[in-house]
Amino acid sequence: MLLSPASDLLEDHQPMLQCQQSRVSGWLAPLAYQLVGRLVLPCHFAEINIAGTENIPRSGPVILAPTHRSRWDALMVPHAVGRRTSGRDVRFMVSANEMRGLQGWFIWRLGGFPVDTDRPGIASVRYGVELLQQQEMVVVFPEGGIFQDRQVHPLKLGPARMALQAQHLGQQPVQIVPIGLVYSDLQPRRGSRCSIRIGQPLSTQGYRHLSPKQGAIALTHDLADHLGRLHQQALHHLAPCQEPLMPLPPSQELL
Repeated sequence: MLLSPASDLLEDHQPMLQCQQSRVSGWLAPLAYQLVGRLVLPCHFAEINIAGTENIPRSGPVILAPTHRSRWDALMVPHAVGRRTSGRDVRFMVSANEMRGLQGWFIWRLGGFPVDTDRPGIASVRYGVELLQQQEMVVVFPEGGIFQDRQVHPLKLGPARMALQAQHLGQQPVQIVPIGLVYSDLQPRRGSRCSIRIGQPLSTQGYRHLSPKQGAIALTHDLADHLGRLHQQALHHLAPCQEPLMPLPPSQELL
């Protein structure tokens, strides 16, 4: 499925947020950040090593684009880039099956919203664009799902399309921040280690001269290149002798 042209977003005035809208709870968010950062993660992980927090934009529309290796990512990403480091809340576009159970209850009230990665609905994408227009920081996992291996998988075009549409509608560049996130165990367990590497943002400003399709492909290609390097840096911290892996080519799908 391809995201409709930017003009379509302006022409469709139907209320498309009724089943997708989420919010950041004013009382739960500060408590959750403290609970996760001081108790949950330290009790489960032996080490959480984070580098590159200076690359997180402190204002303006931002897409955070991490690799996706575990359901723990939904806690690791805000711990690494959220209130504790940037002073900003993060909004999540996550797969629908990650919105289940206790984790889903928390994610929904901490700004998460679901998307069916097999059949992504236009409402989720539009909601993401709207959040960017509101100067929010939105997490989108560009690989589309959880991959419990050491390889950067083909990226979907969705994050790039979303960023470019938000720029078109809001007349303001969107920053895409690549994040390499790796665990010492393919299935994180108590005592596992986590390495997170936050890269310099890619601005949609540099793709204005291209058509929407060409811009999305070029931006996704550059994002894959940056993610590949950050992934290797994160792996190197956990296993310095491991042979480097090359990222796979970008996917031509949306999400």
